[in-house]
Amino acid sequence: MSHPILRNRASRRTEILLWTIQGLLAAIFLFAGGMKLVMPIAELTKQMPLPALFLRFIGVAEVSGAFGLILPGALRIRTDLTSWAAAGLVVIMIGATGVTLAANGGVAVLVPVVVGILAAFIAVRRMEPFSVLRSPLSAVR
Repeated sequence: MSHPILRNRASRRTEILLWTIQGLLAAIFLFAGGMKLVMPIAELTKQMPLPALFLRFIGVAEVSGAFGLILPGALRIRTDLTSWAAAGLVVIMIGATGVTLAANGGVAVLVPVVVGILAAFIAVRRMEPFSVLRSPLSAVR
């Protein structure tokens, strides 16, 4: 069994890693979702072979997921929602992987796959049995 101080240090490192990944994912999804919401529909459908309203819906889901990755932990309210937000983003990335594979194939599929894996990691690690979500400020102390 490890010493409590070493366990606490490892716990802090893990917490910092989780918050770093959550921040990165939140930025990615806020940007991607925001673009789907502000881009003109003609331009949006030219880039992706999906219905415009569906793409707008995905944009709303991505922006909501970005907020869901950060706000519950930062505000310490309903912290269980972080895991659910990450799980929802995994579903979006599964779809994005399929669309990317069908449209482009090849190496381009790695981006949604890696983002999906990171979101799945957060979804699992932020489940209540695994983690007690803390504020990023409490992890730095």
